[in-house]
Amino acid sequence: MKRLALHDQHIAHGGKMVPFAGYEMPVQYAGVNTEHETVRTGVGVFDVSHMGEFLISGSGALDLIQKISSNDASALTVGRAQYSCMPNGKGGIVDDLIIYRIKEAEYLLVVNASNIEKDWDWISSHNDMDADMRNLSDEYSLLAIQGPKAVEAMQSLSSIDLSAIKYYHFEVADFAGIPNAIISATGYTGSGGFEIYCKNDEVAQVWENVLEAGAEFGIQPIGLAARDTLRLEMGFCLYGNDIDDTTSPLEAGLGWITKLGKDADFVDKSFLAEQKEAGVSRKLIAFEMIDRGIPRHDYPILNKGGETIGRVTSGTMSPSMKKGIGLGYVNMGNHEVDSEVFVEIRNKPVKAQVVKLPFYKQ
Repeated sequence: MKRLALHDQHIAHGGKMVPFAGYEMPVQYAGVNTEHETVRTGVGVFDVSHMGEFLISGSGALDLIQKISSNDASALTVGRAQYSCMPNGKGGIVDDLIIYRIKEAEYLLVVNASNIEKDWDWISSHNDMDADMRNLSDEYSLLAIQGPKAVEAMQSLSSIDLSAIKYYHFEVADFAGIPNAIISATGYTGSGGFEIYCKNDEVAQVWENVLEAGAEFGIQPIGLAARDTLRLEMGFCLYGNDIDDTTSPLEAGLGWITKLGKDADFVDKSFLAEQKEAGVSRKLIAFEMIDRGIPRHDYPILNKGGETIGRVTSGTMSPSMKKGIGLGYVNMGNHEVDSEVFVEIRNKPVKAQVVKLPFYKQ
């Protein structure tokens, strides 16, 4: 197991460490519900330094990114970021990722921790345009400072106006005494805030300054468990659960990041165009439990007649809404909003309803 640069700090704050994606990660500190509420109403800080970072640069950088990603990276200007996915050549998804345009011919790709090696090999195998590739994953740390009080709590740590950083934009600027941190607003919680990318030997200084500056705002360290409940309340996909090598972006409701009209040819472009034309056979739905019950990964989803029509991919008891919520794939015809479905919990069908995302509305 790899250890985060802040491993000792997490232990000191009472973090319960668990294996995750090859790292020892803090799953919780004070408890999931407390941490969840802290982010929804105040400010919390996550250490998500296990994420992977690839720097792609040179004259062939954009061509490579356009080839391996479904979204249109040519729309990016310096200082903007984009959510995308990498089709796998078989109708599925290698990974989802965020692409940052750092300079005119320099891009940062942020990928999921469990897929770092797989993603690196995949992108490398398509690099026939001699783009320069550097894997920075072991050199950089990433803190996510999330919540409605994040900007106010952290403003004293930077000379730039943090409130001016729009969603899916970023600045390279001073933060917590570090001269060139990447400060981005691409949060995974739906409660505002931003992320700080810095080098491993800088992150301890950033961490201490963040906790000190946020103390009067009630800042707390937040673990992976609350990160999961927060993202699920927003309906954000989690790779390995809601999307993977067997799910197409169109089935997953990611048609909005699948730009079939972009000039560049990309992996699976023709397949996805055909799939869009023909229609998908299943769809990722969001559902809320009507009757008492907590849906969990891989529980069967049934129709009124008791027939299995799909599977739960993510499920939890929503700390904000105090009811069971989940995502799952179902056969077409059972996906319409307000449709009644049932989740099989302990061999019993428990009533649920298909709803529109996000589950949690501020």
